[in-house]
Amino acid sequence: MFDTRLATLSDQTDQHAHDHHQLVMSLSGRAEFEIGGAGGEVCRMRACLVPGDVGHEFAGLGDNRMLIVDLDETGAAEQDRELLARLFEVPRYPTLDADFQHLLSYAGAEIARYGGDPLLARALGGVLLRALHLRLFGEDRAPHNGPLDLERLDSYIADHLSRRISVAELAQVACLSPSHFHAQFKDRVGLTPHQYLLRQRLDRAARLLRESDLPLVGVAGECGFSSQSALTTAMRRYLGLTPGSLRRS
Repeated sequence: MFDTRLATLSDQTDQHAHDHHQLVMSLSGRAEFEIGGAGGEVCRMRACLVPGDVGHEFAGLGDNRMLIVDLDETGAAEQDRELLARLFEVPRYPTLDADFQHLLSYAGAEIARYGGDPLLARALGGVLLRALHLRLFGEDRAPHNGPLDLERLDSYIADHLSRRISVAELAQVACLSPSHFHAQFKDRVGLTPHQYLLRQRLDRAARLLRESDLPLVGVAGECGFSSQSALTTAMRRYLGLTPGSLRRS
């Protein structure tokens, strides 16, 4: 099920797809990945989860040494299949804490020394996968099929409103698949996640315009709009006001 190996990625861009999931981590150096349009970098502090059957491009950046875990669901126990399904539901570039990096260094040293032992390779791959799973979906998080924790979602949105927030990202916070999250959210709130995010952005923009002297371009940036004109267009369309008129009022 788990095939754990060391590899050096060429600086020449490669593109392919395979029917198994793949976890890519860096023991040294860096690499760039693009998976189904989602780009990211693999380094000591960031891994890459490549879902099976999803086309991806990758290239090493200078000298690098990667630890790669190939994961085939064939013959896997039901519990392992559930773990893999959740980890590889969407492409991810999870951040690795210091403790995980120590675990990664240990696994890399053992594979370098005893890489021909399939039992060791499989066991180390399993430990790395489970450790990563606990960091992403630990037991302290909301149950997978439980009710939406809107307070938690609102807190996350407020903390990250100045940048783009994807529905898949919110679904991960809620510990739901994107499709289930979208359906539950619309049923609970009466808006799609996209509509709700836009409302939150406009509410914050209106508050900043009324209560601060921040320039309009600064208000746009604080609220996650790509430009001042994007803020103006959204406010005129959904509030019937321009930022300037709202500030003057």
